[in-house]
Amino acid sequence: MLTDPDVDKQPGMGLVLRAARFAAWKHRHQRRKGKGRLPYINHPLDLAHVLWFEGQVTDPIVLAAALLHDTVEDTQTSVQELQGEFGEQIAGIVMETTDEKSLDWRVRKKLQITRARGASIEARLVKLADKICNLRSLIANPPQNWTVERQRHYFDWAKEVVDQMRGTNPDLELRFDQVYRKRP
Repeated sequence: MLTDPDVDKQPGMGLVLRAARFAAWKHRHQRRKGKGRLPYINHPLDLAHVLWFEGQVTDPIVLAAALLHDTVEDTQTSVQELQGEFGEQIAGIVMETTDEKSLDWRVRKKLQITRARGASIEARLVKLADKICNLRSLIANPPQNWTVERQRHYFDWAKEVVDQMRGTNPDLELRFDQVYRKRP
């Protein structure tokens, strides 16, 4: 493997690119639920974009975790695989943002609310970006089978989660509030 000596001038860039590549591979057969059926990888890329450009988050650990945040929940990726590829810290952040799919969806949604306040700052940043991106997706391209009432419930639930994380990143919180005001 050839290495470029200039890579060291951008600390963390290699980690972020490895995470993007890993996530793209893991999500390669998945599509989003909206009418456009966009490639799923657009979602984690959107999170990293929101963190960097709207939240001024430049920590490569947080950006990598954002790119990987749905791999355990939505693909055949194990925690051990993430630990081996990206280390304990990133795997831990991903696990803080991962729903336990074996639980009833109502229980999972309540757990997100109760766990949000005690989450690490890194996990809260990822969750904030996730909620922003999910609301934007619902506005632009809602799943075909979602009624307006269901969309409103999702918006309200997302706000309950975000309200538990207030004080984490004012820029992201402001962005969330701006998107929330577009509630259907």
